[in-house]
Amino acid sequence: MPTKDEKVFAALIYVISFFTAFIGPLVIWLLKKDSSQFVDYHGREYLNFFISYTVYSIVAGILTIVLVGFLLLPVIGIALVVFTIIAAVRAYEGTDYRFPLIFRIL
Repeated sequence: MPTKDEKVFAALIYVISFFTAFIGPLVIWLLKKDSSQFVDYHGREYLNFFISYTVYSIVAGILTIVLVGFLLLPVIGIALVVFTIIAAVRAYEGTDYRFPLIFRIL
């Protein structure tokens, strides 16, 4: 079972991503990854999520040339917000959350 502090830091990775998409979660993960396996898992999961959805957004942006991207970009934006909120709640509850449709790079 993760401790209360580990749960808070893991949830903070997701919450702070609304304000600083990359730097805030990266700093928390780098500071806490060696001392907590739970925070390390959620930090890796968020960074994989960020990389994947950045790639999806770039592809959707390119597809705006053929008008498909105009439909995909709002869907990606909504999915990004919803999955981040779900992940923050699950992290605060002390459970693991695997984002759907992401590349497992880290």
